[in-house]
Amino acid sequence: MRLGELSGKEIINLNKGVKLGIVGNCDLLIDETSGKIEYLLIPGQKSRFFPLGGKNYIRISWESIKKVGPDAVILDLGDLNANLER
Repeated sequence: MRLGELSGKEIINLNKGVKLGIVGNCDLLIDETSGKIEYLLIPGQKSRFFPLGGKNYIRISWESIKKVGPDAVILDLGDLNANLER
């Protein structure tokens, strides 16, 4: 699958049924030597108190992806807070 085909797909946590974002709005962390995607960096909520601060990302391992469908990317994160790296 080409990167352009992923753009626009919703990212959904399988266990909670929660939409986390859209692939086109995410950044990807790619291993320079292998060219493989290591992490999805999903933009998080901005702070109400510091709206001009740096970007907050939810860092999700590429291995968490269980299925790429025609409209969505399904992640198996279990308990969302336990599996996220910020």
